[in-house]
Formats: sequence, structure tokens, C-alpha cells
Amino acid sequence: MAYLMLATAIVAEVAATSLLPRTNGFTVLLPSVLVVVGYAVSFALLAQVVKTLPVGVAYAIWSAVGTLTVVAIGAVFLGQSITGWQGLGVALVVAGVVLLNLGGAAHG
Repeated sequence: MAYLMLATAIVAEVAATSLLPRTNGFTVLLPSVLVVVGYAVSFALLAQVVKTLPVGVAYAIWSAVGTLTVVAIGAVFLGQSITGWQGLGVALVVAGVVLLNLGGAAHG
């Protein structure tokens, strides 16, 4: 259930972030309201997720998948180009999340 909530939190965050350009600096009402609601839903769900998943792992997955998805949306739908350095950055984000998950639970 935690991973389903995390996926929903990611979808809400990606939707909100993708709508940011349409707010025109929060001067257009509907997209601005949708952005605020999307972020609120995302953070509320993330707060529930960290009750059962380690916060570092949950946040790493949330931020990495969100970042990768927004980069892909920018490239595919908004015509934004991806440089080699940016591609490397995305690959490093993925590698970091994989390493966090492979590391297992930390023992004190």
C-alpha cells in the first residue's frame, strides 16, 4: 500500500510541476490552484508513506522519479532539449536511488 501511495504522490507532484509554466507566475487562477492542490496532495501522501518506508528511501524515489518524469515531459511534450551533461545528471539520479535501495535498512 505504501508504494501505491508513493506512486500517487509522484503523479500529483509531476502534474503540479508540469502545470507551473501555465500559472504565469501564479497570475492565472485555475492552473495556480491546481498546482497548489497537486503539491498539497503529494506532500500529504508522502507524509503517510514515511510512516512505513524509511524517509530517505521514500524521498529519494519520490524526487528521482518525479525529476525523471518531468524531464521526459519537457523533452517530449514541451520541446526542451536534453544535453549530454543533463543526461548524465539524470543517470546519476537513477544510480543514486538504486544504490539507496540496494543498501537496505541502516542499522544503528
